[in-house]
Amino acid sequence: MIRNEQEYREASERIEAERNRLDAHRKSLSESGLGDTELTRAMEPLVSFHEQLREEVTHYENLKRGVFPDLQNLRGLGVLLVSLRIARGITQRELAAKLDVHESQVSRDERNEYHGVTLDRANRILDALDVRLQTTVVEAPLGRETTDA
Repeated sequence: MIRNEQEYREASERIEAERNRLDAHRKSLSESGLGDTELTRAMEPLVSFHEQLREEVTHYENLKRGVFPDLQNLRGLGVLLVSLRIARGITQRELAAKLDVHESQVSRDERNEYHGVTLDRANRILDALDVRLQTTVVEAPLGRETTDA
């Protein structure tokens, strides 16, 4: 996950370099006489890495525009907390100051995507970011009939 502008710039530059590398590698493999099926199979890992990098850049760009992925049953809460900080344009240092913790704590928490964060701590982070979450409860299909008691 891209967490700041420097990582975003580096990833964007890397996409262009990877695109050139993909084109050169594809040309080289094609010239070596590989057929379409073999060429596709040989290129698959490189293409997959390139696509993943593009997805991360797109995700970061969406966050900067305030577009967030849906949160399902609190899964992804940690990623959402990181995403909200990015969208609000707040650095890890600024968030640390608002939380009265050391910047390295925020960096470590974000690197671990706030794994195991308590609801109280998540609320403190949301307050520091001046953000409120709104929930929608949707009944999940259980594949069975329910009865009125």
